[in-house]
Amino acid sequence: MANQEDHFKNLISHCKEYGFIFQSSEIYDGLSAVYDYGQNGAELKNNIRTFWYKAMTQLNENIVGIDAAIFMHPTTWKASGHVDAFSDPLIDNKDSKKRYRADQLIEGAVEKIEEKINKEVEKAAKRFGETFDAAMFRSTNARVVEYQQKIDAVNARFKKAQEENDMEELRQIIIDLEIACEVSGSRNWTEVRQFNLMFSTQLGAVAGDASTIYLRPETAQGIFVNYLNVQKTGRMKIPFGIAQTGKAFRNEIVARQFIFRMREFEQMEMQFFIRPGTQTEWYNHWKETRMKWHRALGFPETKYRFHDHLKLAHYADAACDIEFEFPFGFKELEGIHSRTDFDLRNHEAFSGKKLQYFDPDYTGPQNSELRKTQTDDDWKDNHSYIPYVIETSIGLDRMFLAILSHSLKEEKLDDGSERAVLNLPPFLAPVKAAVFPLMSKDGLPEKAREIMDLLKYDHNCVYEEKDNIGKRYRRQDAIGTPYCITVDHQTLEDNTVTIRERDSMQQERVSIDKLAAIIDERVSLKSALKRIV
Repeated sequence: MANQEDHFKNLISHCKEYGFIFQSSEIYDGLSAVYDYGQNGAELKNNIRTFWYKAMTQLNENIVGIDAAIFMHPTTWKASGHVDAFSDPLIDNKDSKKRYRADQLIEGAVEKIEEKINKEVEKAAKRFGETFDAAMFRSTNARVVEYQQKIDAVNARFKKAQEENDMEELRQIIIDLEIACEVSGSRNWTEVRQFNLMFSTQLGAVAGDASTIYLRPETAQGIFVNYLNVQKTGRMKIPFGIAQTGKAFRNEIVARQFIFRMREFEQMEMQFFIRPGTQTEWYNHWKETRMKWHRALGFPETKYRFHDHLKLAHYADAACDIEFEFPFGFKELEGIHSRTDFDLRNHEAFSGKKLQYFDPDYTGPQNSELRKTQTDDDWKDNHSYIPYVIETSIGLDRMFLAILSHSLKEEKLDDGSERAVLNLPPFLAPVKAAVFPLMSKDGLPEKAREIMDLLKYDHNCVYEEKDNIGKRYRRQDAIGTPYCITVDHQTLEDNTVTIRERDSMQQERVSIDKLAAIIDERVSLKSALKRIV
């Protein structure tokens, strides 16, 4: 665990040193839980976004993209349930005055019990070797069974308290688990109270005449209110999806763990509109498809796992997370939710506008609310329904952190030296190729510039001639540049260059005429997209 903590600290430091992430407003001592992406961070972020967007819209003929506004009519958030239900349970330690989310305290305590189980399993595995049956051990070992029973009991109480909005019970669970404040070490807790996460602001030139609106806490509602516009203008047929990336804002109580939880962040969301009654089939389809997207990055499968929600959101009939093993443990990376017809049905009710879809071939179950307004003759003649929705929602910033945390390595080389290297998937790297003249004289810089002009129209490349070639390699390794191209005196004689690969550090001599094709093939997004299909 200590090594993981050190790795996370090194990652944060690396992000600052190499132009990936800066503290927002740093010259004014910063703004808590708000970050700026530097020159390399912006490129990496754009590449992740492009990978997601192309996977959604180019690989699926029935998914299109939109870009909805951040500001929306305030009734939107009443209809969506955010005004009444978008809250977190807040608790303070009376001695340290430190504020916590009650649900995260309980989840953290459960994780600690799970860690105890894992340690028991690991010890037993070492003791019994190849004959060890982990499942049998978990079900028969007295200590493990006791731990698991405690977890199940806590989760059952926790789920019931959340569903019933029982703040007293949440506090009692914290007390019963003997959870102490990490600062004061005391268990002197306040009552638990709800805290709405939406940022509000005023719309209008004069504050007194302005109406209160909200910075959107999610991008999904911009899709829902435009669903019929897109369906009609795009002549879309069910099933179809609408994808969107964009900023969202949440006034987090406890914003922590670097860019994992921020107050201003970016989401990549897709809402998939389907016939009522088919949600289980499509929910499972998108679970599988989204996991394929993650695995196309080439990271170990053990870094990912599915986690079913204990408590379903007010709009969902099924929900799970794809969790990733960050340096601070397995945490939510992406959510897949079966949202039923909750959003469109509520927007229809609050707006007074029909959001139904006419499907002449449909003979399945009807929406319960819609059925109340229809006679049997209506149903025979007009097969209209409010679509159900499957949502996939991923945090772009969390994806950025997941990729960076897995890719950053500290390596000891054969000559005893060390290097920091980002083993990024080449198609995501901020810089695809760096071009170096061996020396800044004898016509080498001019030749290197010719190569830059050859490559820069297809790829983000950099030119560098400062310091010796070894230091230049190290700088590019640290930002994840997959290929470095060195121009030397032989280049002037036979029109060849040395190309060095980042991970293996192997070098080969290639003709400049073949250089563009080599780089294209090795950093292509196409190969990653093909792994998803």
